[in-house]
Amino acid sequence: MRDRGLIFGGLAIFLAAVTSPVWYNLAAGTANKGPEPKLPALEKECVAPVGTMRRSHMNMLISWRDQVVRQDKRTFEAFNGKKYEMGLTGTCLKCHDDKAAFCDRCHEYAGVKPYCWDCHVDPKHLERSGG
Repeated sequence: MRDRGLIFGGLAIFLAAVTSPVWYNLAAGTANKGPEPKLPALEKECVAPVGTMRRSHMNMLISWRDQVVRQDKRTFEAFNGKKYEMGLTGTCLKCHDDKAAFCDRCHEYAGVKPYCWDCHVDPKHLERSGG
């Protein structure tokens, strides 16, 4: 038990070193907020509140996919009672029509590569390619 001081001292130095970027950003006031995606100009309401969409839109899209493909359920009733077609192209991309300014900005920041585009095509990409 004579090494208790060394152990606690080493642990304190280790924790200070590991958390130093956090402390530096807090002291400098430069905490990273992340990207601000370009919101749609015409629509004021989404299928779910903004916080819910930021946290779990991927879960919603996976759930929609499963319900449409496996249960042939194609209508989603939102928190406000409004009904929407379950689909990335018909619902999401109708309002968020600029994939690069909305989807890609956050996905690149988070370092994720969603597989939505393995099946779905960006409507603007179709217009540009003449397809």
